[in-house]
Amino acid sequence: MKVDFNVGDFLRRGALVYPQRIAVRDEPGTAGSLGSITYESLAARAATLAAKVEQLGVPVGGRVAIISPNSAKFLVAFFGVSGYGRVLVPINYRLNAEEISYILQHSGASLVLYDPDVSAVIDEIGVENGICLDGVSDAEWFAETTTAGPPTAWVADEDATCSINYTSGTTARPKGVQLTHRNCWMNAVTFGWHLGVSDRDVLLHTLPMFHCNGWGMPYAATGMGARHIVLRKIDGEEILRRVENDGVTLLCCAPAVIAATLDAATARRAEGRHVPGRDLVRVVVAGAPPPSKVIERVETELGWEFVQIYGLTETAPLLTINRAPVEWDGHDAATRSTLLSRAGVPAIGVEMDVDIDGEVLARANHVFAGYWEQPEETAKAMAGGWFHTGDGGLLDGPYVVITDRKKDVIITGGENVSSIEVEDCLFQHPAVAEAAVIGVPDEKWGETIKALVVLRAGFEVSEADVIAHCRERMAHFKAPRSVEFRSELARTATGKLQKFKLRAPYWEGHQRSVH
Repeated sequence: MKVDFNVGDFLRRGALVYPQRIAVRDEPGTAGSLGSITYESLAARAATLAAKVEQLGVPVGGRVAIISPNSAKFLVAFFGVSGYGRVLVPINYRLNAEEISYILQHSGASLVLYDPDVSAVIDEIGVENGICLDGVSDAEWFAETTTAGPPTAWVADEDATCSINYTSGTTARPKGVQLTHRNCWMNAVTFGWHLGVSDRDVLLHTLPMFHCNGWGMPYAATGMGARHIVLRKIDGEEILRRVENDGVTLLCCAPAVIAATLDAATARRAEGRHVPGRDLVRVVVAGAPPPSKVIERVETELGWEFVQIYGLTETAPLLTINRAPVEWDGHDAATRSTLLSRAGVPAIGVEMDVDIDGEVLARANHVFAGYWEQPEETAKAMAGGWFHTGDGGLLDGPYVVITDRKKDVIITGGENVSSIEVEDCLFQHPAVAEAAVIGVPDEKWGETIKALVVLRAGFEVSEADVIAHCRERMAHFKAPRSVEFRSELARTATGKLQKFKLRAPYWEGHQRSVH
């Protein structure tokens, strides 16, 4: 017997086994908050959303975009859209109007669910079918009952597209990563297995739900009947408060979130206040591995278990996991943290390799189906039957060690930024003759964006002017945080920038050329 995978399976089980259990506690005090709702209620609201989407005329396979910070309604959309055969397009709400407009047009989304905080952007774009998630405009869309009647059940096709997740690549335009139901299902189950997710877990959503579908953890936690705690905005003290008050046991995040939490814990200790979660919380970090000293602080000062994973949006994302085995129990904290700084070993069902050029390759059931409407890019990424990660690395026994990034992508605070896109923006400044954008190490963000600029003859411009120029034209997290003026930039004989030479001085003393 073969039963095709459907991400709706996770909510169906959660609602069947734990109907009266609190499934999610939404962010309080925000417009449209659903408060605390049970698994039965979560499933009912997902069905309502599905019915309204169907009533609007969005067909099976049609795209529904959502632009929102973390919310209970985002969780509903994972199941109410994808679980009924439509394709969810989660969009980073921090992007500007031009960037969001491109994604909406490229994906062909016929319906947009958006948070009130991005209303001005939506108005600027001029969306035809938009529903504001303010608790008023969307009241019928997220109710427990609906006059639209029950939605039509979807006969699952595990190879159908579940979501299209846009990610910055080596070109200025983001690419739409097609994740199938099989991809998302296998990633969630594998990830949950490695982390030992159970019905006793309480998941704090510190990771943006738009980011590779929250790494698939919303599916895994729902299937096991775990409790979801929504966090709309990252704040270190607020994270500790949620751990303390809600009994949080699990969270996934970028290194910047860890830095903020450690700072808040230090402030608590200085005030003589308790730091919660010791021996109870496990924190999963990816995007850029923190320095080993930060890992050591997580395990000693917070008393939380540190787990590192490596992957990409294209791999849904789990490829490798570094969770300390029993053999490391006798190691001192410094040795243990050094071992935990590696990317990790292949997850179950994943094959990893490194080609002759030092590029990390992967094969797994959760590697994506392709880039939306970009067959040539898909063919390049999947050449030879392996997914080409674009990262340089090596194998240390079963462990994958990432040493450099071959793609021109900078990961800052867990967000991917195309250096080519930033360079294109810099070249729009009349004073800029040449520009190269690189990632440089940063204790808090993992990497920050540095622009190396050669000015045109006769022009004078300040660092602040260049940064302001970029911030006016692109999402602020993509703009350079520092600018260094040069007389020339290192190039090959054919005129290509040699970014490895440009990066090298900033990464001296580091084991990797990415943080």
